[in-house]
Amino acid sequence: MTTPKSNPKRAPKLRRTVRAVKSGFRRYPKAIYESLKPTNDPNDPIHLPQILHDLAHHNLAILWLGHGSVLAQIDDVTIAVDPVLSQRIGMRIKNKTIGIPRLTPAPVSPESLIGTNLLLITHAHFDHLDKPTLEGMRSDTTTVIVPHRCAKLIPAGFERIIELRPGASVTLDTLTITAIEPKHWGARSLFDRRRGVNSYLVESHTQRILFTGDTAETKAYQGLNAIDLAVFGIGAYDPWDHMHATPEQAWKMFQGLDARFMFPVHHSTFELSDEPIDEPMRRLFKIANDQADSILEPVVGEVIVITPPKTDHQ
Repeated sequence: MTTPKSNPKRAPKLRRTVRAVKSGFRRYPKAIYESLKPTNDPNDPIHLPQILHDLAHHNLAILWLGHGSVLAQIDDVTIAVDPVLSQRIGMRIKNKTIGIPRLTPAPVSPESLIGTNLLLITHAHFDHLDKPTLEGMRSDTTTVIVPHRCAKLIPAGFERIIELRPGASVTLDTLTITAIEPKHWGARSLFDRRRGVNSYLVESHTQRILFTGDTAETKAYQGLNAIDLAVFGIGAYDPWDHMHATPEQAWKMFQGLDARFMFPVHHSTFELSDEPIDEPMRRLFKIANDQADSILEPVVGEVIVITPPKTDHQ
């Protein structure tokens, strides 16, 4: 009688699965229970209709909305990337969201973003595609770009919805948006495995910004040059480092670019993983060491303006 040989490739995957299940049980039962209480949304975000006006004065500026959500100004175009402004993220049952709460309130209401020119959705996970936020900010002057098989998830009321596959580009007014495939996945539910996932390179005549969205360490961005700003996720890696880059891996990918500044996001907003809430930024600055000036440290709700690089004549 022969003993079946074990498959060494299965062991790491099994260990990751066990760690992920244990991690989930540490937070999700409590989050679901709290979701069902009558006082589900104690923190109401502030409606700041002037926020888009404030950004419009700059050729290149960025505002962190928490987690992976950013609002950026590139020349004359205002862009929202993965806006998530709800108090909780997760499945909607009637008027309740069953899931993880924010650790800090959203800096603005979805209505504050009505009139955003361009909306980029990187993938369909609940912490990146939040239907209540999109319903609150929908406008018939806003174009939405999503990965393939994600258009039907976007609420009605936007000007148009464009699906982009990795490698494809679209030109809208003065901007060219190119989809790049990160190392991640785009499932909306447990059995939903066919949706796409994108990073986006956004180019104008004078500016280039990379929005990676969620990704593990990948070589997908190598060869990109003259990047003014690269937005990288640096959190939710324990035990998900096979799908979310660690701070060290994000820094390595940033160094592989010809980029001026790194803007670290995807941390300190939702407790989706086991690392301490302040660990991602600490590890990032430690690995950057004497190159830390390349990191733009985000503060939720604060507009950061990126000025043009100085030339020899300045």
